[in-house]
Amino acid sequence: MKMSGDMMFSLRKLALLGAVEQPVRLSSVHFAGAIKSSVQTAARRLQELDREGLVHRRITADGQWIMLTRSGIEHLKEECYEYQEIFFSTQNVEFEFVGCVITGLGEGEYYTTLEGYKRQFEGKLGFTPFPGTLNLRLDSQSIAAREILDVWKGIGIEGFESEQRTFGGGKCFPCKIINDRAEGIKSAVIIPDRTHYPEDVLEIISQVYLRCELQLKDGDEIRTRVMT
Repeated sequence: MKMSGDMMFSLRKLALLGAVEQPVRLSSVHFAGAIKSSVQTAARRLQELDREGLVHRRITADGQWIMLTRSGIEHLKEECYEYQEIFFSTQNVEFEFVGCVITGLGEGEYYTTLEGYKRQFEGKLGFTPFPGTLNLRLDSQSIAAREILDVWKGIGIEGFESEQRTFGGGKCFPCKIINDRAEGIKSAVIIPDRTHYPEDVLEIISQVYLRCELQLKDGDEIRTRVMT
């Protein structure tokens, strides 16, 4: 769907008002002030966003509640990617994450060995991942930085279908683990579109078995530098 500039502007303002994480109570008068328009225009804009499936809009006895839909959020992410191409295409931006090693759910071993993902990792990341992921529980400062990766484009990993089921996509970011033993080891942070992990967990795939190679155990602190 091709969105007009006015619609995109309104969607951005709703996101800035907090309508991404949870429904916000919002009057047409308040929204008119946010987008600097008449109350009639603000009310019409909310109706249009609702009609196009970009927001959930619910009117109750205590007011009007608005929240962005998944489609609305994806439109904002696409716009963010375009701005990244304009302002950051000639330079890499790095984020450092700190976390403690934890035992995962065991799903990484299965997914990293699926041919539909494995071929993409080899072609796009330049290495064949060891079956499984290294899982880090991030500290509070790193959790805030982790959210930034959600809006960066990264290296896209496409979903695919098998005879039995559909597998979702995701994205990867090359990373460097800050450890003397990790010198030269190719690794990447992977962010699936669908995951059972909370947002304070970071998953890393690598060409080697990192726990063994770096002599890690649960609770050990690891620092990793992620390149966007």
